[in-house]
Amino acid sequence: MPSARRAGSITKRCECRGPDGKLLGKACPQLSKKSHGSLSLRQELPPDADGKRRIFRRTGYGSVKDASADLSRLQAILDLPGDDLDEQRRVGDLLADVVARRAAIPPAADVQRKLGVGVPLDGKMTVAEWLDRWMANKKTRVTTNRGYASHIRVHLKPALGHLRLDRLSVGHVQAMFDGINDRNDVIAAENAARSEQAARCKRGKPGAPKAGERAHLAAERAKLEGMPPFRRVTGPSTKQAIRRTLRAALNRAIGEQLITFNAAAHVELETAARPKGLLWTDERVERWRVTGEIPSPVMVWTPEQLGAFLDAAEGHRLYAGYHLIAYHGLRRGEGVGQGWTDCHLDVRPPRVDVTTELVVDGWKPVETAPKTDGSAASVMIDRGTVVVLREHRARQAAEREAWNARAARERAEGDDTADWTDTGKVLAAEDGTWLHPDVLSREFKRIAEAAGLPPINLRDLRHGAAALVKAGGGDLHDAKTKLRHSTITLTSDTYMALFTEYEEELTEKSAAAVPRARRAQSEAPSPVAVPEAGPAASQPASADVDSGHGTRDR
Repeated sequence: MPSARRAGSITKRCECRGPDGKLLGKACPQLSKKSHGSLSLRQELPPDADGKRRIFRRTGYGSVKDASADLSRLQAILDLPGDDLDEQRRVGDLLADVVARRAAIPPAADVQRKLGVGVPLDGKMTVAEWLDRWMANKKTRVTTNRGYASHIRVHLKPALGHLRLDRLSVGHVQAMFDGINDRNDVIAAENAARSEQAARCKRGKPGAPKAGERAHLAAERAKLEGMPPFRRVTGPSTKQAIRRTLRAALNRAIGEQLITFNAAAHVELETAARPKGLLWTDERVERWRVTGEIPSPVMVWTPEQLGAFLDAAEGHRLYAGYHLIAYHGLRRGEGVGQGWTDCHLDVRPPRVDVTTELVVDGWKPVETAPKTDGSAASVMIDRGTVVVLREHRARQAAEREAWNARAARERAEGDDTADWTDTGKVLAAEDGTWLHPDVLSREFKRIAEAAGLPPINLRDLRHGAAALVKAGGGDLHDAKTKLRHSTITLTSDTYMALFTEYEEELTEKSAAAVPRARRAQSEAPSPVAVPEAGPAASQPASADVDSGHGTRDR
């Protein structure tokens, strides 16, 4: 029901003044003349927050038609809030601001849209206000929202939050990223200075007596304490992620017709190359043992190294999780979130259905749907994995019985110990509750180090599953299916280098698989021209024949 409002009016007025200097108004004798004075409109507005009356006045119209058109626009806007007093006040604030700024009366449709989404009607919403509103309505995964919130808190609000949303430009966004680059330079310089100072703290003053050496080291350590701590720079991948967050927020604002242009979409940033998966070859392992150098953020064990890890982990209570991730490429959260009801071990072919995962919100585990729609899929498993899962289920049943027996004894002694909690998870804590994902990572690192293996992260076991696809004769498309990637581009970007390394190894193995009595003609050394005269000239050729090089592949 439209709100009650007083009718507006259109009058004619002039600027003529009497002998006392006051405006004559309606008393002006010239008003009856058609060309004298100008038309004006008057419309009462809803009261302000203090209850004071407000009037919309505007003059200077050349015709009654023009004045009536503006009055109709005003009244259409005033009818929008209905009986909602708060929205009536917001509309009144908007129109009072229009009077103060002598701005054009906005279309009623624009005002209605802004009323519906609860944003300021005067267009003065800041980037910070919009980002807060956008985040409040996000329905994405908890971990995704944490990433958005971090980008907003650390980068977007400090640099852009004070700006009006409808005036955000490409230059503003570019300046933010330029500022990040400047901070990166400062952080890199401070980190280098701290590294140099830390090195000074490990060596005494040359030629100084022991007492003087101790004093020197104490002074150097005091300097180190006063220096900024080591910090990470904001790398290309993070900058791309920050831009994606801002671009998504601005796209939503465009969808709600608050703005018409996405400034984040037109900022140029350096490309963030996806880390390439590399094998821990013998040469790389040897160099790592000497220098500690890890060639790539994504390192993958060879099948022999993976076998050594699984052998070392086989007696561990979490072995089934490592086996499932290593052979079948589950993510960490999918591994700890896998339920027994989604393990189909007695069908042909056997499979596990990936339907849930446990992710970490801060430190608290949270159950959620898989990362993407494509990730929620069935994964075919081999017979060996079926055996591992059955053995693990029997072990878990024994753990449950042992826990409940101990709990019963402790309750009999007065302790309030609960029975084993049946969460239905394949991997569970000792009391049956959810296994914290970090426990799986921490134990993985401990087992790998004890086995003397080159370092990889738990997620790299998933990358290793791609390597096993290649080792088994598969291609990139097979790896995409195994890892449940949304596009083959993602698989190719990450694993092409790894597959190329395997291709070389498999090519050599394939060639060596053909038994030959002697080398192929194309591999034989070129015939050597032997001079007709002189035994000395013929000696190299006869020596080469006598050496047996022609039959070394037998």
